[in-house]
Amino acid sequence: MKLSNPSTVPVYTIAGANTARPLPEWLARKRKRSLKKDSEYANRIELLQDFEFEEASSCVRVSEDGEWVMSTGTYKPQIHTHYLPHLSLSYARHTNALNETFTILSSDYTKSLHLQSDRVLEFHTAGGLHYSARIPRYGRDLVYNRRTAEALVPAVGINADGNGEVYRLNLEIGRFMKGYEVDVGGDEMDSMGGGALQGSINVGAVNCAAVAEHSHGLLAFGTSLGTVELWDARSRNRVSALGPPPSLFTSETDSRPEITALEFHRSGLNLATGSSNGIIHTYDLRSPVPLLKKDQGFDFPIKTLKYLPSSSLSSEKMMSADKRAIKIWDSATGDHWTSMEPAVDLNHVEWVPDSGMLLTANEGRQQHAFFIPQLGPAPKWCAFLDNLVEEMAEDADDPNAFNSAKTSAGEVYDNYKFLDMTQLRELSLDHLVGQTNLLRPYMHGYFVAQKLYEQARLLTNPDLAEQQRQKTIQEKINKERESRIRGNKKIAVKVNRRLAEKLAAKEEANEKRKALRVLKQGGDEPRAPVETAASDEAEAAEKPAKGLMGDDRFTRLFEDEDFEIDETSREFAMHNPSTVPNASTEGRKPRGLTAVEEDELDERRGSSDESGDSDGDAAEEEAAALRARQQAKRRNNVEEDNKRVGSANYKKTGKSNKFKEPRMQVSSSTGDFKKQKDRHNKSFGDLASSMPTRDRKSARDNSRGGVVGEKEITFAPSKSDKKGGRPRYDDDAGGQGRKMGRGQERRSASGNFFRKM
Repeated sequence: MKLSNPSTVPVYTIAGANTARPLPEWLARKRKRSLKKDSEYANRIELLQDFEFEEASSCVRVSEDGEWVMSTGTYKPQIHTHYLPHLSLSYARHTNALNETFTILSSDYTKSLHLQSDRVLEFHTAGGLHYSARIPRYGRDLVYNRRTAEALVPAVGINADGNGEVYRLNLEIGRFMKGYEVDVGGDEMDSMGGGALQGSINVGAVNCAAVAEHSHGLLAFGTSLGTVELWDARSRNRVSALGPPPSLFTSETDSRPEITALEFHRSGLNLATGSSNGIIHTYDLRSPVPLLKKDQGFDFPIKTLKYLPSSSLSSEKMMSADKRAIKIWDSATGDHWTSMEPAVDLNHVEWVPDSGMLLTANEGRQQHAFFIPQLGPAPKWCAFLDNLVEEMAEDADDPNAFNSAKTSAGEVYDNYKFLDMTQLRELSLDHLVGQTNLLRPYMHGYFVAQKLYEQARLLTNPDLAEQQRQKTIQEKINKERESRIRGNKKIAVKVNRRLAEKLAAKEEANEKRKALRVLKQGGDEPRAPVETAASDEAEAAEKPAKGLMGDDRFTRLFEDEDFEIDETSREFAMHNPSTVPNASTEGRKPRGLTAVEEDELDERRGSSDESGDSDGDAAEEEAAALRARQQAKRRNNVEEDNKRVGSANYKKTGKSNKFKEPRMQVSSSTGDFKKQKDRHNKSFGDLASSMPTRDRKSARDNSRGGVVGEKEITFAPSKSDKKGGRPRYDDDAGGQGRKMGRGQERRSASGNFFRKM
């Protein structure tokens, strides 16, 4: 974005030859890498994409809704339409002949009327060319009267009555009406009209037209004689005529300059005219004497006149443009306000309503766009320009903020770095505050030139270049590593995420198997027979393309919360036993006690009730400990059985699985600690009385004298059996010793057992 300062009013060149040097396509391709070092090419701004033509542009218009820009140009003759909210080209359309001028009939781009250089009027719609009509003579201008729905075409030459004509094409009826007859000098060869021949050098013509559509609706036509005729469209009669002022005549020749541009004020009382020698006059329609005379300064025909109303300005401005420059001045006093001089010749200038944006059609490849902040805000489709201007200006309200005495054009806050006081101290630049213009104050910090910032940072940290190099290398390495990693695809569903991931993994596995199968077959899938092709296509149409997740019938399974699967329910655990957590994990529902466990727990509770020292918490702890012991016992039994069955000795002996191992009991440390603590606090009698009933009975039966905890056993030798068996021992305590030899209780090995009976 380049800044020009011909006056106290800054003008920004947003697009055009001043901001980006046009390069041939072949040269751009050849120097693609070297252009990165070209500062002018690298700092270019492209406001609108493809806002250009191959050779030149002839006319540009903005739609009434402010969202479309239509422009015409060459070569080849074509029409470009840009959609402003997207800042891009919507479409390009070619035409048969060069477009002289055009007007937009609708509020957007959908209806437009184009005047071609081959005497053809073309009606274009969004779809293309709608209709074309040919006029008798060449047209010079084209305006549209919305009140009567008529297209007015001022033409070259005269009719049979010796008058110039303005063709009227009524768009409501769809036919040409009788045209307006304007005096252009007659058909005499010695007159200013130059005869009736169209091809003559000085032929008379109606050059331009204007409509006061915001007020009384009068029509104004400028002629080659330098006169302006005012017509009333309702009565189709001439109302008045303005003759050329004496100031238009030159001293060298007695010729009269032609009227080349007209513009009505919104109030309808003022009229501005532009001549072929670069002189602008403003009139009050109530007086034939001009109010103001303004010289453009280049002696070129005026091509565009426009009143620029703005609420931000103290007085109304007028824009006038010839092929050399665009000037904006005070419409009441004629004082110069600002100007723009592009590097190429101008053909037409368009003002974006209610903004400070100007668009041009010119002879260069690129169309220009100028932005004047003091004229108005940026259009809504490029509102970011206001922020750029505010950042670049020290004081947005100061008209001298961009005075060329301070800085040269194009260098205002370009390539600057914003730093606060803390960063300035770190770079040892705080001593420059208030001492030099190298630091430009802005808000809570300062703008520092990018080169100065880089030099100061390098002096503060000499290893900065090496650190930056290492950082760049590490970023490249990380990027290559990321490219080698293939992570799992995230499934975006609302409910049943695990089910969706499981289905996706299954589909991926199927695809891999299919790919491997295809590779084994040589890279091509087997073709189906011809007779079954139709049936396969029907089945493929009925079968979902992406499995369960791609089927529309099951979409609510992954979106509706009513179909969410409860993974903590018993039904889910029964169908998915592998997902059930271990017994030690939290959330497992407690299992009920068996009959044996309940009996044992009742006995313990009874003994605890007798002692009177148990409570509810101890009972629960004992129940948990009991369950743990039972589970440990079952696990030990299973492990021992597995070991015994797998051993070689077991297989040789052929013992069954009913062999009983020694019983092992596992008690919890918490319960044993409490029991030991209680035993220390109780007497021997209390401990004996607190024993379970069956334990006391067994101890009383097995003990001698009924003393708990003691037992005496005496073994007395006796005579041996007649058959030489082992000696027999009797139990002196209870008489419960062995009464018979070991051999007698065994089965005899003789053949006849009944001999001994």
